[in-house]
Amino acid sequence: MKIVVIGYSGAGKSTLARELGLRFVCEVLHLDSINFISGWRERDRKEALALVSAFMARDSWIIDGNYSGFLQEQRLEEADQILFLDFSRWDCLRRVWKRYRTYRGRTREELPEGCVEKLDREFLRWVLWEGRTPRKREDYRRILERYPGKTVVLRNQRDIDRYLEVLPC
Repeated sequence: MKIVVIGYSGAGKSTLARELGLRFVCEVLHLDSINFISGWRERDRKEALALVSAFMARDSWIIDGNYSGFLQEQRLEEADQILFLDFSRWDCLRRVWKRYRTYRGRTREELPEGCVEKLDREFLRWVLWEGRTPRKREDYRRILERYPGKTVVLRNQRDIDRYLEVLPC
């Protein structure tokens, strides 16, 4: 089984991927952990691509994150299922705030050590506006159009709960 989890920042991609990894007993790759190294610095691009490529060589995997520059076309093509978390900006903002309160001053398990949870103006702007530009929405629309038979759109927590209820595991 190969699953890609994409969607807006704060929608719950990492949480859903982690749950799917437990249910399918499958390794999960969080692309944030590939993109960043300690202190929220970006990893060398060649090194990042090598890590993603090596992970994708496995027989089964779950990959969470958008990062079009990290073999996105290959990920989407190879995936058995693509889960698109299409949450409203306000739901994402609430979830980001909750995540910040939970992990403030600490590093989440899906991030490299030294990437302490933060909530700053730049990230808020990303969650509410910059991560939802017409171009980004068009990119998601193209994915849905290109892979209609294997894409599931989840628009809220109820949709995620229903999806998890009917999983064959």
